[in-house]
Amino acid sequence: MKNRRKILDMLAENKITAEEADRLLSLMGDETEENETAELKDKNPLKNLKYLRVVVKTIPNPEYQPKNGDLFTDDDDDNDNVNIRVPMTLIRAGMKLTSIIPPSAYNQVDSSLKEKGFDFDLRNIKPENIEELINALGDLEVNVESKNKRKNTTVRVYAE
Repeated sequence: MKNRRKILDMLAENKITAEEADRLLSLMGDETEENETAELKDKNPLKNLKYLRVVVKTIPNPEYQPKNGDLFTDDDDDNDNVNIRVPMTLIRAGMKLTSIIPPSAYNQVDSSLKEKGFDFDLRNIKPENIEELINALGDLEVNVESKNKRKNTTVRVYAE
C-alpha cells in the first residue's frame, strides 16, 4: 500500500508521467495478486497438490532360506523398487480429454472401462468434477504391505 501511495505522490509532483505511473501500478497489481494467490494456496493445502505418487518397495525376506529344487536364483534377491510421480496437471489434462471423445465412441469406451471394473459414464464428467477429484486425491492414502516367504513388499499411493 505504501508503494502505491509513493507512486501517486510522484505523479502529483510531476516526477513521473501518467504512463509511467500506470505501468508501475499495474506491476504492483500483479505483485498483489500473486501474494493473494499464494496466501490462498497456503490456507488450502489441497490446492498445493502437485503429484499423485505411487511407491513400491520390495526387499528380500531375511528369513528366507532357499532349498534344493527352488526355482529362484540369487538374481531374484535384487530389490524391486518403483517410484512414480504423476503430475496433477496430467490428470487434469486427461480428464479434459474426455470432452474430445466422439459421441460414437463413448459406448465402446464405457464398455471397455466396465470390463476393467470402472463402472462410470464418461459423459457425466464435468470440469468442476476434475477439481473435486484432485481434492479427493488429497485425502487418499493407500498403504499395502505384503509378505511372503521370499519377499516383503510395501505399496503406497498418496498425493503430495
